[in-house]
Amino acid sequence: MATIAALIGRILLGALFVFAGLGKVMDPAGTAAYMEAESPFPGSLALAVGVFEILAGLVLASGFMTRIASAALIVFTALATVFFHEKVTDQVQAVMALKNLAVIGGLLMVFAYGQVRGQVGLWRERDRAHDAEVKAARAERKAEAATATAVPDDRPTRPG
Repeated sequence: MATIAALIGRILLGALFVFAGLGKVMDPAGTAAYMEAESPFPGSLALAVGVFEILAGLVLASGFMTRIASAALIVFTALATVFFHEKVTDQVQAVMALKNLAVIGGLLMVFAYGQVRGQVGLWRERDRAHDAEVKAARAERKAEAATATAVPDDRPTRPG
């Protein structure tokens, strides 16, 4: 059950970033104007930010390299909170900042526990175990072949 919950949670967190990124990619001019008005960042970064959100969200949702993806998104979300939602006296900005803090909390959970079964690490471990078994079987065959040819038969033969 925990694996299913982790999978669904990771997909939902990833979807948040994918949809936010799609909004930025679909309206780069509006995003650029907002970025220039609300932050020290140039509007020319709008498309790159949208693409980053889409790609990082997809990577997070897929379960591949979840620690790297969640760490990158934690930094991204923290920076967005500091630069775009710093006016916490405004109720809307305060709510957005708190939402971002909750998202960072979810991303920290993914960072800590996001590598669930079925991931690349498990595949690598299974491959290592298989390779070790193959090596052991080959060594055993070699040892059997060496003892079969090296041990002479010292039993006396019975006359017929």
